[in-house]
Amino acid sequence: MEAKETIGKQKTAGGEGDFQISEELKKLPQAPGVYLMHGPRDEVIYVGKAVNLKNRVRQYFQSPKGKTAKILKMISLIRRFEYIVVDSELEALVLENNLIKEYRPKYNTLLKDDKTYPYIKVSLEEPFPRIYMTRRVKKDKARYFGPYTSGLAVKETIELLHRLFKIRTCSRVLPRDIGKERPCLYHHMNQCDAPCAGLISQEEYRAQVDKALEFLQGKYDHVRNYLTEQMEQASEQLEFEKAAEYRDLLKAIAEIATRQKVTSVDTDDRDIIGLYAAGKDAVAQTFFIRDGRLIGRESFHLDIDEKDALPEILLSFIKQFYTGTPYIPKELWIQTPIEGGDLIEQWLTRARGGRVHIRYPQKGQKEKLVEMAVQNARIVLERDSDKMKREELRTIGAMGELRDLLGLPELHRVEAYDISNTNGFESVGSMVVYQDGRPKRSDYRKFRIRSVKGPNDYASMREVLQRRFSHGLQELSQGGKEAELTGSFTRFPDLLLMDGGKGQVHIAEEVLRELGLSICVCGMVKDDRHRTRGLYFRDQELPIDPHSEAFRLITRIQDETHRFAIEYHKSLRGKAGVHSILDDIKGIGPVRRRALMKHFRDLEALKQASVEELSAIPEMDAAAAKSVFLFFREAGEAGAIDGGPGQKAGEAGQEKD
Repeated sequence: MEAKETIGKQKTAGGEGDFQISEELKKLPQAPGVYLMHGPRDEVIYVGKAVNLKNRVRQYFQSPKGKTAKILKMISLIRRFEYIVVDSELEALVLENNLIKEYRPKYNTLLKDDKTYPYIKVSLEEPFPRIYMTRRVKKDKARYFGPYTSGLAVKETIELLHRLFKIRTCSRVLPRDIGKERPCLYHHMNQCDAPCAGLISQEEYRAQVDKALEFLQGKYDHVRNYLTEQMEQASEQLEFEKAAEYRDLLKAIAEIATRQKVTSVDTDDRDIIGLYAAGKDAVAQTFFIRDGRLIGRESFHLDIDEKDALPEILLSFIKQFYTGTPYIPKELWIQTPIEGGDLIEQWLTRARGGRVHIRYPQKGQKEKLVEMAVQNARIVLERDSDKMKREELRTIGAMGELRDLLGLPELHRVEAYDISNTNGFESVGSMVVYQDGRPKRSDYRKFRIRSVKGPNDYASMREVLQRRFSHGLQELSQGGKEAELTGSFTRFPDLLLMDGGKGQVHIAEEVLRELGLSICVCGMVKDDRHRTRGLYFRDQELPIDPHSEAFRLITRIQDETHRFAIEYHKSLRGKAGVHSILDDIKGIGPVRRRALMKHFRDLEALKQASVEELSAIPEMDAAAAKSVFLFFREAGEAGAIDGGPGQKAGEAGQEKD
């Protein structure tokens, strides 16, 4: 696979740039590949694939006849393009899907939901198999059942299987570890036959696993009959507690059985997809059929253009949903043919490792099932339309308000930072990312402060920002544009949001200037009650309406940044135990620390104490007093400690945000 980024010149509204589209179009190869269109701020606004890059990309810049308003708008924003040459159209399809999921371009039809589903895994590759929940399906010898739409239902099913068939829950390596430890509590609760202690043979245990597999395939009758017989027998023998236990197991089986309704006489795996579109919104409803049973359904919202055709939307959904999906069934049933259906089948077949067929049922029960999925999609869209509008207002709408308030051309990615410590101990920094108004938790990062001692928030923030952006620049220089597909450090924000005001903003601007980066920085100006009253941007304070969606978004980002920093700090503090800056002084143990905390009203008074004052404390000797005195003098000269008059000496358990 060959990657090529085009370079040239183009005049734009902002002046002369570095790209000339007409010249670069002549250099396009007649080969399959993927192209990326970049907007005014060099962001990726569209990703597409082509059998012939030269012909496909040139079409965008030819006659506007036949092009939709959406495409014409996108073309007007293109400042440059790049492309990646591949060996086949199938490779182009795979790469296109990956890049769309990575960049989420504005002018591609995007799947709003990015979910991973739980599966039940039976580890048949082990001599003594286990049954547990997983969200990743691997190509191994294990059996997978799912996907399920409810993680709680999966956990309840697994718990029932353990109780019914006494399957082990531990992760011990058997038979290697047999006899090394005593049986665990589950054995004493009669929920495990303790293969770890050699109390059941491998053959007997495997027979229990086979029964569990039958149960997962929906064959409940044998288990129900057995439990009913045991319940009646226990009742006749007046063992009412045991009878009640069997009764509860029967109830649990009945609840699980009602979740799975037979939808077909065969036992094939398939997904039935129904799509309904209205205006700029669409919903795809997917029924998951496994072994002929409906085990779950899920709806997915998509952003579309009003003029997008139904087959085009359906194709976009299929490509995005099945990119990275851990399990692909044998068949997909959809309501209408899609362009390039044969190619999609090839792609799904390669991803599954077995033949996949796309069907378009036209009559009978199959057509009714697809129509049922379509009707469910319509109901979901009508039900959720108001909710979706409110959600868009509080996310994308709020980002738009903030963009307009600051006068920015685009605003998609915001990064916010915070410092947390306890009197300078275990200082940490947090990086929180919001993409189009929503938290992007996969890009959150934690920083353990290395170069700063004591509670110096400015110096700590400088270190965090230097490390974050230096790391990103280094990755880009080493990996080129392809590095943007790995890690969050290479994706720079449109805006840095600082919790502090002028001081924090200037620290961030200095770091960015030193690194040669041009990123807008905005700070929050607080009132006397520590409430945000405005924004500090480009050396001036901008008022902000506290009832606006932009203000609410900023508040959510601020709270999330605090939470993330404090949780990380608490985890470190919990590992180290109660700690204060006094613990770092040689010769000061718990007794002397408590004495110093009791004698001095705050950290500032302790810092100013002389050797004589320190020696006057009964628990302190001359050596300890001198050690404390020199510690604070050396730290003060280095600028590491900056405790205020209200900061208590050695106080632990309160986060400094």
